[in-house]
Amino acid sequence: MEDLGTVAWPPPEPIRTERLVLREPGTRDRAAFVELHSSPEVHTYLGGPRPRDALEREMPEVPEQWPGSFVVDLDGKMIGHVLLRRATGHRRPAAAGKLDLGYLFLPRAWGHGYAAEACAAALGWLTAALPGEPVVLTTQTANTPSMRLATKLGFTEVERFEAWEAEQWLGMRPPAVPSR
Repeated sequence: MEDLGTVAWPPPEPIRTERLVLREPGTRDRAAFVELHSSPEVHTYLGGPRPRDALEREMPEVPEQWPGSFVVDLDGKMIGHVLLRRATGHRRPAAAGKLDLGYLFLPRAWGHGYAAEACAAALGWLTAALPGEPVVLTTQTANTPSMRLATKLGFTEVERFEAWEAEQWLGMRPPAVPSR
């Protein structure tokens, strides 16, 4: 479990918020993962979608199943994916070796605060599991909703840089100490 070190995975119980459940991916999520990764709207700032037919052929029966990979579930259905993984080989030295927060949500889930709720819950779990661990997040500066979410989650700008023909923003969330 090199991504999250000594943290037990999956968590003994799914993470529950007021409206959502964060859980390990399962076979029932495959169609939603295909939809998520083939959506032009979802991938506007991520280099474009993957072809649906290729995803249908290549997606494993249980997609995205590794430590730090949470399906975001609303009323028994996947609406998004939150991922915490070690930023190995990152383009920016400030991010190298730190945990990186990533998230994707289906367009029908946008505008309801689900991303903020799910990411805050995942970061809360991480704070309890790995106290003192800093987290980074990278997004395009043109992705205004993602920039707002980063600020809301407590990320502050470390640097801006050019990559993939667009200005990128790298933020860091300082290490949090779990409350007792």
